Amino acid sequence: MAIVDAGDDPAAEADLAVYRSTYGLPACTTANGCFSKVNQSGAASSPPADQGWGVEISLDLDMVSAACPQCKILLVEADSANTNDLGASVDTAVRLGATEVTNSYGGTESSVTPGDAAHYTHPGVAIVASSGDSGYGIPNEPAVFSSVVAVGGTSLAKAANARGWTETAWNSDGGAASSGCSAWIDKPTWQTDANCPGRMVADVSADADPQTGPAVYVTDTLGQPLQPGWNIVGGTSASSPFVAGVIALAGNPGKYADASSFYAPAARGGLNDVVGGNNVTGLDCGGDYQCNAVAGYDGPTGMGSPNGLSAF
Repeated sequence: MAIVDAGDDPAAEADLAVYRSTYGLPACTTANGCFSKVNQSGAASSPPADQGWGVEISLDLDMVSAACPQCKILLVEADSANTNDLGASVDTAVRLGATEVTNSYGGTESSVTPGDAAHYTHPGVAIVASSGDSGYGIPNEPAVFSSVVAVGGTSLAKAANARGWTETAWNSDGGAASSGCSAWIDKPTWQTDANCPGRMVADVSADADPQTGPAVYVTDTLGQPLQPGWNIVGGTSASSPFVAGVIALAGNPGKYADASSFYAPAARGGLNDVVGGNNVTGLDCGGDYQCNAVAGYDGPTGMGSPNGLSAF
């Protein structure tokens, strides 16, 4: 399992140790071979300077750990948040043997987007990416690539029902799960929603609401309005590594040359169909599935959230 972020977090391993010990998870360290950290070239030395991604790095490490406690974790730190550096880091993660790679970042698609696709196309490896946190509109890369599992976001609340929870599209606390219809990436054959002629984001989802989000331990809070220590963090930056961890736990990375398996009828029982809420923060799609969580497929939550491992 690999995580791609930008810049060095010098406290990454130490923070991860606090998180895992607090929740009774087995130690994951360099010494026991569970944790490793490299730069975008794959070298363990000379990591790039801290670029304010410490909270993101801790969130990624903690969510992967929560979903797959036994997974080995490779942290690849790109030289910068430049698209080319991040893409090169994905290639490095795959070259070093990662069978799942999670990417909690994105940028609005454009005419140059198709040229970046090769970095995120690695058959036999599950490439997972956050849909984004800005609501309905122009989709983001790398989530928009057809070779990527695009992860949207939900809000969870306890409920007196059989599941014990209700789950709706995330739209709160100044953010919302992103969704959108691509103008640059062709629609894959396995995606058949009616009102988008291009690739539609997202594919699946998980809790991303900061109000219902996970506790994360982080000391490197450079550039962030958080105090070192325990913080509640959300966004699709939480849902992407969690789903990647679920994929790793299930142990079938070869299924994910794309997200098609989530759209197959056999996957329906293994996903919670999220119905209710929307991701409208500005642009409104009306009552359409592209920005409203409806029965079956919709943009904000895709085909739904994990319900065990059968869909994975």
